[in-house]
Amino acid sequence: MPSSLGIQVQAERNPDPAIARLGVARTAFVGRTLRGPQDQPVLIRSFTEFQHAFGGLWQPSLLGYAVEQFFDNGGREALIVRVVNGARAATLSLPAGSERLLLEAVRPGTREFLRACVDYDNIPDDRPDCFNLTVQRVRTQGTERVDDQEIFRALSIRGDAHNGVDTALASSQLVRVKGALPLGRPDRTLDPATGLATGYQFSNPDGDDGGPLSDYDLIGSAAAGTGLFALQSADHFNFLVIPPLARDRDVGFSTLLVAARFCRRRQALLLVDPPLDWHTADDAVRGIRDWGLASEDACMYFPRILAHDKLRGRFETFAPGGAVAGMLARTDSLAPQWAAGEVVEPVLRPGHRPSCLVPEDRRAKLAACGVNTLHAVRVPGRPSLAPRTLARGNAAAADWKYLASRRFALWVAASIAAGTRWIAPPAGHTHVAGIVAAQVRDFLEALRVAGSFADRPREEAYFVIARENQVVFGLAAERLGDFHGYRIALAPGHSEVHPVTINRLTQQAHSPADTEWVNRLAQELRPE
Repeated sequence: MPSSLGIQVQAERNPDPAIARLGVARTAFVGRTLRGPQDQPVLIRSFTEFQHAFGGLWQPSLLGYAVEQFFDNGGREALIVRVVNGARAATLSLPAGSERLLLEAVRPGTREFLRACVDYDNIPDDRPDCFNLTVQRVRTQGTERVDDQEIFRALSIRGDAHNGVDTALASSQLVRVKGALPLGRPDRTLDPATGLATGYQFSNPDGDDGGPLSDYDLIGSAAAGTGLFALQSADHFNFLVIPPLARDRDVGFSTLLVAARFCRRRQALLLVDPPLDWHTADDAVRGIRDWGLASEDACMYFPRILAHDKLRGRFETFAPGGAVAGMLARTDSLAPQWAAGEVVEPVLRPGHRPSCLVPEDRRAKLAACGVNTLHAVRVPGRPSLAPRTLARGNAAAADWKYLASRRFALWVAASIAAGTRWIAPPAGHTHVAGIVAAQVRDFLEALRVAGSFADRPREEAYFVIARENQVVFGLAAERLGDFHGYRIALAPGHSEVHPVTINRLTQQAHSPADTEWVNRLAQELRPE
């Protein structure tokens, strides 16, 4: 029985009839950073971009190191979600006669350096409530290097005005109004040295970075879109990496369970780091026997890695999740996902090496339990072991024990989800199912022609059926005659995708309604 692939399908105008192929190695990172947007996925394409947006390496957090190792090992696209625990935003005070206009930074932390300038340029004399406001984010306090700037012209200090300052700043990416508005507009900001209206007022030193993260912080809230659930707003990602909470503290098991289930709904894979106490291959062999997470939506590479810590000036041991994601991304660039077995064995790039040696017999035992082994060099004659997921004995389908087949199925499902988001059939219009089925059929046929289903003929590679505002599609399983099936249920205003079990037409569906649907499908799929 395939695992649940909850595809969120939303309405969009002007649909493109062709389903595009999504990327295959975009990696999401969730954790603590020095600065940056909070609980909001930000796409970056280099470590330089990460430094600009999130502050770079920071000793209290391992997320920056994981992102650095991701790009060092060949990663190309990363989504960063900053999570905080009790962090407080800095304020900025603008004198307004005997009162003040108090602003507060949108982003919390001590490294959000803001400054503001007030002037009355081009403000008519009969508008004494109006002023111009310029807000800048600078690289460091007191510097002239500006990273971001917003200019607001002809703001009113009156709260009931259409151009009120509180209303205008509600859409700012830098500041918000805090507290009550003063009776009068803020004073011009003068340069202390010259007395000219060219000066800036800097933010107060009252920001706070908050405390170390807990598992509660990492998980966050689905309703509020915080923690890892901030990724609900991301269009897609392929891997999820949650670096350890600290150098001496693993991510908790509760976080891993929630993250694996979230990845299942988003057609992604969780990269699980080996526990801190797995120092040797024997430790890992013993530890994996009692490992509680068995999921086809997660995978693990052992051991941890040694890499240079630029802040400490020496080599340190790190969790391998970021480096593994980069290594897999680099391998994906060499060949399509369905040809993964034809690519040479992936290894870490120079500067990163496994923290311990794994003998061949231990390597085989770990692979049998779903744990893959990291290598720094390719050894001629070393037996090839297909990378595994953590499905182990509880896999929903035998194919999902292997990383390549699981990644391919998730990628296909994600691409179809993204390509059918335009669906919003009005009541009574059953023709939409046919349109969607044609989209899906064209997409799968293009993959078959490209060789994604080996040499199987069309009827053995996939199927697509449209009935009663529903579309069911299936991907060939390893066992001839079996399919991994998914159903797109179309309804006015929304659509959803659910798994449907049809392998050899003998297994039970998930509900009585599904059972009836599958039985009718069986009549159509049964060989002549």
